[in-house]
Amino acid sequence: MMFGSIVYISDNVAHVKIVDGTPVATNLMNLHVMFEDNNKKILGEIEDISAEIIKIRFLGEIVNGRFIGGVIRKPTLSAKIRVIEKEEIPLIIGEPTAQSFLLGHSPLYDDYPISVDINDLFSNHMAIFGNSGSGKSYGVARIVQNIFQNKNVVPFKSNFFIFDAYGEYHNAFSILNQINPNFNFKIYTTNTHQPNALLLQIPLWLLGVDEIALLLSAEEHGQLPIIERMLKLVKVFAEKSEQAEAYKNHLIAKAIMTILYTNQTSSSKRNDIFSIFASCSTEKFNLEAPVQGIGYTRKLRECFTIDTAGNFTETVLVTDYITKFINEDIEKYSPSQTNPYSLNDLEKALEFTLISEGLLRNEKSFNNAVTLKVRLHSIAISDYAKFFKVDNYMTKEAFIANLVSMNGKKAQIVNFNLEDVEDWFGKFVTKLFTKLFFDFTKNLKNRASIPMHIFLEEAHRYVQNDRDTYLLGYNIFERVAKEGRKYGMILNLISQRPVEISETVISQCSNFLIFKMNHPRDLEYIKQMLPNISSEIVEKQKTLQPGTCVAFGRAFKVPMIVKMQLPNPEPHSSNADVVDKWTVKNIEQ
Repeated sequence: MMFGSIVYISDNVAHVKIVDGTPVATNLMNLHVMFEDNNKKILGEIEDISAEIIKIRFLGEIVNGRFIGGVIRKPTLSAKIRVIEKEEIPLIIGEPTAQSFLLGHSPLYDDYPISVDINDLFSNHMAIFGNSGSGKSYGVARIVQNIFQNKNVVPFKSNFFIFDAYGEYHNAFSILNQINPNFNFKIYTTNTHQPNALLLQIPLWLLGVDEIALLLSAEEHGQLPIIERMLKLVKVFAEKSEQAEAYKNHLIAKAIMTILYTNQTSSSKRNDIFSIFASCSTEKFNLEAPVQGIGYTRKLRECFTIDTAGNFTETVLVTDYITKFINEDIEKYSPSQTNPYSLNDLEKALEFTLISEGLLRNEKSFNNAVTLKVRLHSIAISDYAKFFKVDNYMTKEAFIANLVSMNGKKAQIVNFNLEDVEDWFGKFVTKLFTKLFFDFTKNLKNRASIPMHIFLEEAHRYVQNDRDTYLLGYNIFERVAKEGRKYGMILNLISQRPVEISETVISQCSNFLIFKMNHPRDLEYIKQMLPNISSEIVEKQKTLQPGTCVAFGRAFKVPMIVKMQLPNPEPHSSNADVVDKWTVKNIEQ
């Protein structure tokens, strides 16, 4: 045995003298040792070895056969020191139970299996960080595969939603049904060429003011009432009823009367009125509609002819005609909530919102509305419009139920492939579904009765310090991070750039898997943000092999190095085979 006596104890580290003549075994690095004296057993970890001194950091105490993290009582200088024995390893690494699953293996203890309590890991938010190529995607795939291959707990009612930035995971879970015929994997995609996948569909009527504001990249508080008004109008217009037509006529008439009573010149009034009819008109109320005078009939357009005095020739006639369409009681009309509508319907509703009283003559409000109009139109004519083409009305609950159903069976894993959209739209999709799921779980009668786990690949693209809190009063990821656990709504962040992720969200994560990371800003950020990470853990991850991580947090008794098995099948996240693609076969040199 190379351990001699304790020379001295500084802070939380024991400096142990190496017995003279004993060869230094550098393979003891990171191994756990036991200090025994006076009926107490202190667990430590070897963190530094020199020619004469071994530094051992105290981790916790073994009390009545259980490990308790943290050390109050330090060992005496005469304590006996030994390497942890094989039968003691489960005290710190974990052992199989009815509620645990295999996470990976310990490379320090001859690939001893590391078992983790499912509740400790999956009922808390988790962050998985690492450089590109460090094994993050492989690790996530392996963890989820191990959950479904676990014989003790059959996760039939589980709900895993993976937002896949690069379309990597469809291969990893393609044979989920072969593990158990009751397990199913469902794919929604933005890539129209992806086989065995459904096109991502977003029912517009499930979007409230907040969601529309995110879709249209609203920036000012003054735009929110405009969006609220637009949503009310689109629900009215979606009914395709006489009441809806009367509502449109009322809005047009009110806007025109507002213009008629201004002090503009007749020419300016006519231009503004014609502009209203160019964007908003109905079958009964348009510039070609007949206006009945005493003994004659004219088109409405002709009533705005200007005489030599600069006045409309038919001021009284046109005023009486327009006034007939005004019905103040119709503003109280509450539309049905069961009609679907499209982006074109939203555009039409926004046009009517633009001519509504209070907007047309207010320059700032009008400019805010025009900004929304331009953004809405750009989406309506873009390739993104296809994701909003949903014809059949469904409630929020029915929509979520449809998400997790597949050929009449339950889908435990739902993958959203976002590889064919820009980051702004990917951020909107992840925020939208996160809010849908959060609202759903929050309104359940039995709290946390339907747990939902969201995996965000490339989380730094979506979970950011953006303007949501300023505009809406909250950021949905931060709200879920703070409140989601009690409702069974769990976030799992996967990222190679933690420095770009919202600090609030990271601070609420309880478990961490850190694969190899080299960027100094990310390392410094992790050290500052995570209260339970030490410089020793940061140093450990620098030398990790691909597929190996440092795991620590609530699910782990001590920080430990975990070697992940390769997932089977593997996700499509490996590098391109350049040699294979460069080489032309059967060509003579």
